[in-house]
Amino acid sequence: MSRLVVDVPDYPLPGVMFKDITPLLADHAGFSAVIDALADVARDDDGNVLVDKVVGMEARGFILAAPVALALGVGFVPIRKVGKLPRATHAVSYSLEYGEATLEVHQDAIAPGERVLLIDDVLATGGTVAATRKLVEVCGGTCVGVAVLMELSNLSGRATVGDLPISAITSV
Repeated sequence: MSRLVVDVPDYPLPGVMFKDITPLLADHAGFSAVIDALADVARDDDGNVLVDKVVGMEARGFILAAPVALALGVGFVPIRKVGKLPRATHAVSYSLEYGEATLEVHQDAIAPGERVLLIDDVLATGGTVAATRKLVEVCGGTCVGVAVLMELSNLSGRATVGDLPISAITSV
């Protein structure tokens, strides 16, 4: 898989090493393997699905989370940047590796008691995951875990996420 992820230095800002996953997405075998691995996080040893919804964070998290939700036979919920959702939302602001951001979810996207798997492409500082967890919990849902394509271990995102189980296909 590492051959299908391209490092782009100084993007979007100087000092940031961007992980370009578009070659991976263009490779059917690689993309399929990633979706299968992410979906497996939400299944028990007998193959039973352990979640009611899959959440994907804007924007690359959408690309991974939607097919995972289909593979699991559950619903997909997009977590969007502020101002992108047309109905009543919950919002959480947080810090990124290179700035500040606000995420939103429709207030009715996750029902109280629903079990939710969070999916994103990269776990960096953990701010996006922590904010998304808050949004799920404000809706009344329960986060059962996080699944990511890659973890940037030098940025200590796990510490920000806390006790939520994290599964990373690869760590760099």
